[in-house]
Amino acid sequence: MKVLPPKLKINPLSRQPKRPRLVMAVRGGAGVGKSFFVQSMAESGLGRLCIFDTERKSRLLKGVGVNFDGLEIEHPDELPEFIEWALKGEGHLQNYGCFALDSWAGYFSAKHSEMIKAVRERTGNPLAQPSAEELAADQMVLQEVLRKLCIESGKCVVIVDQIPAKGKESKEDNEFGRVLPMTTSGLEYFVDVMVEVSLQERDGEVVRVFQVVKSNSPVFEVGFELVGNVTFKDFLERLQKETGKDLFASEIKANSVSPILPEHPAWTDEDLPKDLTVQDLIDKAISYGFKQSDLVNAARVYHNQTNIHRLTSEQIEDLERRMWAKIQKIESQKMN
Repeated sequence: MKVLPPKLKINPLSRQPKRPRLVMAVRGGAGVGKSFFVQSMAESGLGRLCIFDTERKSRLLKGVGVNFDGLEIEHPDELPEFIEWALKGEGHLQNYGCFALDSWAGYFSAKHSEMIKAVRERTGNPLAQPSAEELAADQMVLQEVLRKLCIESGKCVVIVDQIPAKGKESKEDNEFGRVLPMTTSGLEYFVDVMVEVSLQERDGEVVRVFQVVKSNSPVFEVGFELVGNVTFKDFLERLQKETGKDLFASEIKANSVSPILPEHPAWTDEDLPKDLTVQDLIDKAISYGFKQSDLVNAARVYHNQTNIHRLTSEQIEDLERRMWAKIQKIESQKMN
């Protein structure tokens, strides 16, 4: 049997994280300061910020176009293209150090509206609603945006989302079977921490409260709060303090592990193992104390062949394996 040269393989040890990072979802009602929290990423020491702006409000943020980039998404279909541009296209030359999507709800709701319109045009029913299967399929496609940003980018990311009106979310649960609560469902699987932002009265003063509501990190337990003019760097500093890892290093530490497993030198026909011949098998058998007649008997029993010189390559290899198994059994019995 011919042995082919091994294929080029990725070295799994080269895929260990090179730099700690934080992926957050920030949810809240209108006007609680979600966009200003996103803006604070530009001052967190991570590098230039790129905001994918589906609500076209980044124009209201101080420093847009100077301290950070706000890319307005005029049509939802543009968002995947813009992300691809920033991660792998010409935008890669901008050396973005962190990303934000403001907002996930703006993108999801626009695409979902298109789906409902298509269903109603197809059925001719102006009140038709997508089935649970259609909603689930739609959600899987749209989540590709989150996968690219949160996983493929390898950067710190903030995804802004909206909290629906009180009571609306539970109504959606009853009507759609939790397929569509809509923006949160799925988003929670791509982020390390989900935070809800609200304005609350504490000690006679209205303050902004950031409360962790879902978490995959022991550093940020559910219920943990930061109060006041909280920035993204506040979360990074807590993460650095608890883990002891430098999130603000200007250079990524070089990984001494090669990303590719060593490649075998080019093989020639002379390098490839040759098929075992009958004579090779006979010589091996005799060297270990067997007789040629033993091979003849084995060929007859296992392969119904009385002429060992008519054995195929596979049959010869099979007899060799059986010979080695018998040798090991004999050696084991001697030791016992």
